[in-house]
Amino acid sequence: MREPERREEQIEEAVATPSTGNVFADLGLLDAEELLAKSTIASQINQIIENRQLSQIQAGALLGIPQPKVSMIQHGKLRGFSLEKLCNLLTLLGRDVDIVIREREKGGLGHVRVIQA
Repeated sequence: MREPERREEQIEEAVATPSTGNVFADLGLLDAEELLAKSTIASQINQIIENRQLSQIQAGALLGIPQPKVSMIQHGKLRGFSLEKLCNLLTLLGRDVDIVIREREKGGLGHVRVIQA
């Protein structure tokens, strides 16, 4: 039996684009800074819940939210949560949340960011 002929396929070279540090901005989303802040806070909430080995039901009771909302946070479905609400959840988990407002050194539009200490 004869082997099938092999064709040389052209392989396109992948082009890498440097990240801005905000995947949401890289995707061109208008509310990129808010989305990054929310996801950073949600990540901290999830880490605390995991470190304490809490079930979603236990976490919900501690946070004063129903279990499905804990699941939403754990799966990154944050549309129904404001930054304020996520910050409040962190305080319920024993974390201080500081908001610092300062003049921008370079002028222009300011930025919103979450810094983990």
